Amino acid sequence: MMTLNRRKALILMGGAAAASTLAAPALASNKKITVGALRFTSHAGSFVAFEREYFAQAGLDVEFKFFQAAQPMAVAIASGDVDYAVTAVSGGLISLAQKGAIKVIGGALSEEKGIDGQKILASDAAFKAGLTSPAGLDGKTFGISTAGSSFHYMGSKIAAAEGADVSFKPLQKVGAIIGALKSGQIDAWSIVPHIAKPLAGSGAVHIIGDVADYIPNYQVTTVFTSAKNAADERGMTEGFLNGYSKGVADYNAAMIAKSGGEDGVNEMVDLIHKYVYTDRPRDKAAPSIINGTMRLNENAALNSASIEDQLNWFQSEGLVDADITLDTLVDASYVETIKA
Repeated sequence: MMTLNRRKALILMGGAAAASTLAAPALASNKKITVGALRFTSHAGSFVAFEREYFAQAGLDVEFKFFQAAQPMAVAIASGDVDYAVTAVSGGLISLAQKGAIKVIGGALSEEKGIDGQKILASDAAFKAGLTSPAGLDGKTFGISTAGSSFHYMGSKIAAAEGADVSFKPLQKVGAIIGALKSGQIDAWSIVPHIAKPLAGSGAVHIIGDVADYIPNYQVTTVFTSAKNAADERGMTEGFLNGYSKGVADYNAAMIAKSGGEDGVNEMVDLIHKYVYTDRPRDKAAPSIINGTMRLNENAALNSASIEDQLNWFQSEGLVDADITLDTLVDASYVETIKA
């Protein structure tokens, strides 16, 4: 595997060429696989790869299975009900890796300064009481889904950077966190821009900072599969990553580089709308899809330094066993790894 310095990493992740540096897959013969997904713009790499037949070109017959949260998707991968998926690193995911059930095989969504990313929010009540930046978080309550979630990791890192003592309030579901923030039951939260911006636009909450300023190069989500697929189905796994990476390249080209201009953006929005905000008409869905634009890792490159930092944090909090290593969680044989 190649270890990239920061400059090379930026070149790798910033390019929009469809050509992949992944190994050419041994083409499957119409191999049926199930891909887990959330109806988020950040899962667009899989949607583009399916719609533009990049998976089919790799010999894969893909069926999507949609989930409401990341943890059930991880369990489905471990049980073999789903073959590949994208999710954030969590205590639950690490525990499944420790049991030999799953492996992270690539990177998906990353925070990058200069590219719109996850926002730090304050309730209207807390904002009016002086929480106008993360520097005011001391003594405040921060919403999370569960202990050991990515929300917990982000909130803890932000609080530590500000020297703040924060109380975390587990609320299980994103909808419940939004309700608690709008009603002032919690003071703060962090979330992707396509959710943060409309909330802020309503006046019920306020954007007070960017996660990228506190967790540089944060590997927000990863591509993962079962340990069995990673070890025993190399051709199929390479085929999936190859098709997925072509979808990512198209997405970044259209939405980040805007190489196709407004027509390219609109074409990509039309494609994503088949999967995201499907309950809204296109004109209502488009602003949220565009607001959700964040760079996806070209060629599924994995920021192993970020994954190691996350693992270390989970261990320091006693949320996972202290003897788990990065190799327990990650199979680094499939993609380039970034140490940045």
